[in-house]
Amino acid sequence: MKIGVIGGTGSFGVAMATRLVEAGYEVIIGSRDAERAKATAAEVGAAGGATNADAARTADLVVLATNADAALETAKGLADAIGTTPVLSVAAELEFGKGGVRPTPEATSIAQRIQDVVAGPVVAGLHSLAAANLGGEEAPEEDTLVCGDDAEAKAMVLEVAGRLTSGRAVDAGPLASARALEGLTAVIINVNKRYKTHAGVRVTGLDGH
Repeated sequence: MKIGVIGGTGSFGVAMATRLVEAGYEVIIGSRDAERAKATAAEVGAAGGATNADAARTADLVVLATNADAALETAKGLADAIGTTPVLSVAAELEFGKGGVRPTPEATSIAQRIQDVVAGPVVAGLHSLAAANLGGEEAPEEDTLVCGDDAEAKAMVLEVAGRLTSGRAVDAGPLASARALEGLTAVIINVNKRYKTHAGVRVTGLDGH
């Protein structure tokens, strides 16, 4: 499977690309700056680096790993290049204030808004994974939660997600539930700040499934 990591030169993109390469996937790093993408690809052992559009155009799965505030506009700009290719949205829209981090008051998730502008099926996931954990020497001991409406696209993402951590990839329902997943990012950040750690999520009671 060829995976195009859009925004692959950012902290989360680099961490994810590194883990994907270790898992045996063919990874193309995407960036607005093709030369920067090529340099990052060489650093992490990816198959290549390209502009975001070229990375999306040749991929079997497109990962939108840009900052949350750029995710929707990036998806709009790449809609033609993405075509009907499945998209994994990892972004979470958050507000940072004196009392802590909280989700924005938007009624719908970024993932759902991305689905409104691209033809391919959008799947949301990996929101509880911090770049520091994902990019560590060992696979993080965490589960990953995945939401989506398209069964085939969700199965693809679940397979990929299951190889990024030592935990399980868990089907968490339809794309509408992605709003809760994105909000979970705020919870994790608050926990990590409060306890000065790098906490993740484990789902209990799934043994044997």
